[in-house]
Amino acid sequence: MSDILFEPIKIGELEVKNRIFMPAMHMSMCHNFMVSDQLIAFYAERARGGTGMITVGYAGVDSLSANTAHIGAHSDEFLPGLTRLATAIKVSGASSSVQINHAGRYNYSFFLEGKPPVAPSAVRSRLTGELPRELKRDEVKATINSFAETALRVKRAGFDAVEVLAGTGYLISEFLSPLTNLRTDEYGGSLENRMRFGLEVVKAVKEATGNDFPLVVRTNGNDFMPDGIGREDLLAFSVALEAAGADALSINVGWHEASVPQIITKVPRGAFAYLSRAIKENVSIPVIAGHRINDPETARKLIVDDFCDMAAMGRALIADPDLPNKAQSQHEEKIVHCVACAQGCFDHLFVGKHVECLCNPKAGHELEISGGKSIKPLKVVVVGGGAAGMVAAATAAEHGHDVTLYEKNMQLGGQLFLAGAPPGREEFIVLAEDLSQQLVELNVKVVLNQTFDAELLQSENPDRLILATGGEPIAPPIPGAELPHVVQAWDLLAKKQVAGKRVVIVGGGAVGVETALMLAEEGTLSGEELKFLLLNRAEKPEDLYSLAIKGSKQVTLVEMIDKLGTNFGKSTRWAMLQDVKRYAVTTRTAAKVLEITKRGLRMECDGKIEELEADTVVLAVGTQPYNPLQVVAKELGMSCHVVGDALKPAMVFDAVHQGFAAGKALE
Repeated sequence: MSDILFEPIKIGELEVKNRIFMPAMHMSMCHNFMVSDQLIAFYAERARGGTGMITVGYAGVDSLSANTAHIGAHSDEFLPGLTRLATAIKVSGASSSVQINHAGRYNYSFFLEGKPPVAPSAVRSRLTGELPRELKRDEVKATINSFAETALRVKRAGFDAVEVLAGTGYLISEFLSPLTNLRTDEYGGSLENRMRFGLEVVKAVKEATGNDFPLVVRTNGNDFMPDGIGREDLLAFSVALEAAGADALSINVGWHEASVPQIITKVPRGAFAYLSRAIKENVSIPVIAGHRINDPETARKLIVDDFCDMAAMGRALIADPDLPNKAQSQHEEKIVHCVACAQGCFDHLFVGKHVECLCNPKAGHELEISGGKSIKPLKVVVVGGGAAGMVAAATAAEHGHDVTLYEKNMQLGGQLFLAGAPPGREEFIVLAEDLSQQLVELNVKVVLNQTFDAELLQSENPDRLILATGGEPIAPPIPGAELPHVVQAWDLLAKKQVAGKRVVIVGGGAVGVETALMLAEEGTLSGEELKFLLLNRAEKPEDLYSLAIKGSKQVTLVEMIDKLGTNFGKSTRWAMLQDVKRYAVTTRTAAKVLEITKRGLRMECDGKIEELEADTVVLAVGTQPYNPLQVVAKELGMSCHVVGDALKPAMVFDAVHQGFAAGKALE
C-alpha cells in the first residue's frame, strides 16, 4: 500500500516528488542581502533529507521591503548567490522556490537608514511601535512592478517556482485588512478594492514569469485580529487568487501581532488545518496546510482527510532534516521532533542571531559539522541522563567513541519531564523519548538506577569524563520554609506532592509560572469533555468557556522583581502571561517574602506588610548546580567536561548545545 505522503503532486507544470513542503522562514544567515555559504549548506541538508519542495526566504522586492539579513532578490547583483542556492537545493534532490515579500509597516526605520516604513495607510504598527508613511498611488503601482521584476529574477536564477507572501500582517495583507487600510482610492474601502493590490501583484508576477513558471501564494486562513480579516473574506480572497493565476495556496494563520498563539508548544499539532480545508473545498489548485505539523503521521492524516494536498513542515525540518527519509523508509521512531519552544528559531531573530535549534544543535552549523569518526576511539563516561548528558553521549558515539551513560534514576530525561508536566508542554517529554532512542541507535551503553561515585569512577577509569549531573531546586533561607505545607515546585511537577485548594507560589520565573498554570488548570474541563458537551449542546458556548478556565484552586504568584517569567523565551513569555490572566492566577510582583507561617506567608509589598493565607506554599525560587563529582575527578587527576545545569542553570537550549560541544570536543 502506497504512502500518500510520498506520492508526487503537480504545482502548475512542476511535479514535486512528495507532499512535504518546507515553507519560507527567516534564517538571518544573509549578509547585506547576499546568500551565504551557511544558508546554502543549511538548505542543501534539508534537500538531501528528502523534502519534496523547499521555499527559501523571504526575499525583499525593493529597498523598503526587507532588512539586510533577508535574502536579496531586488537587484541583479544578487543573482549569483540566488543561482548557487537554487542549484544546491535542486542537486540535493528537492524542488526549489523563493518567497518574495514586502514587509510594509512591519519593517523598522533602523533598517531603512532612518526612513519610515511604508504601508497602505499611516496606521501605527503594534509590532514595531512605528508610524508608517502612506504609499502614494504611483508608489503602489511601482511596488506591484517590483514584485513582478523580482519574480522574474527568481526564475532567471534557476528556481523551480516563486511564492508571494500575502499574509501574516505584511504589505499585501495590510492592504487587505480594514484595520490597516484606510484609503479612499481604488485600493481601499470595499473588500473588492482592498483585494485589488494583492491580486494585481499576482497577475503581474504571472505575466512576467509566464504560465510555465509555478506561482504559490501564501495567505492567511484567518488573521486572528479583532475587526480584521476573518475566514469568510479570506476565503473569498483565496478564490480570487486562483482566478488571478495562483498555481497553489499555502495557508498561514495569524498576524505577528495577533493574540492567538500560533507556533508555541501549547498549540496542538495540526490545530489550524481546518482553515486550509475550508479553502481546499472552494479551489481546484493544490492547498498546503501549515503550523505545528511536526510529525509524518499528522501530515499524512491531514492529507488523507482532505484538509490539504501538501503539509508545510518548517521547524520540524530544522529539528530533523532527515525526517522525510526516515518516514519513507518506515523508521519514524528515529525522528527528532520539534518541541515548538521557539528558543533557537524565533527568539534568536529578536537578538540578531541566526537560526539554531534546541532539538538539533547541528542546525545552522552545517558547514562546521564533520561526520567523520575519530581515528583514536576513546572510552567515554557520561554521568547524568538529562538533555545535556544524552546529547553529549550521542555526539561522542557518533564520532566513534565507546560511550557509557550513567543515570541515577530509573528513566532518562531529567528535567525534560518537569518541563513537560504542565498542560500543553508535553512535547518536551517527546524530546526525552527521541533523545533516548538516539542512544539506542548509536549503541550507547546506558546504566539506569545507578549512583555514580568515586569508587565507580576509579573502576571505570575513562579516557574522558562528561559530568551532566544537572541541578537541584534552591531551598531559600526563609523562616518557616521547613514547615510541612511547604513543597518544592519540582515535586509538584513530578507528581510527588499534591497541593491544597489555596496555593501561594514563591518565585515568578519560568518554573513558578508553569507550576501556577498547571495548578490553575486542575478542575477545568478537558478538551474531550468540552467537545462532548458542545456537540450535545449541553451548555451555552460561553458557559463552556468559563468551565474551561475556572479550576478548583486559588493560585497566587509572588515574585521579588517587578516582572514575571523573565527567563522564558520572548516567543513563549507573552502567551504564558496571557494564560496567567486567563486562568485568574493572582500575581504579586515587587514583593519580598519575609516568613512562611502555618497559615500562609508574610510579605512586604510597597512598604507594607501583608499576609496571604495558603494551604500549600510552593517554592520556585531557582535552580543551583548539583555537581559533587567534579571535585572527586580533580582529586583523581581526571579532567572532565561539565555541561548543563551542573555547570550553570540555564535553558534547555543551552544544555543541549553544551552537551553537543562536549561530545564533539573529545579528541
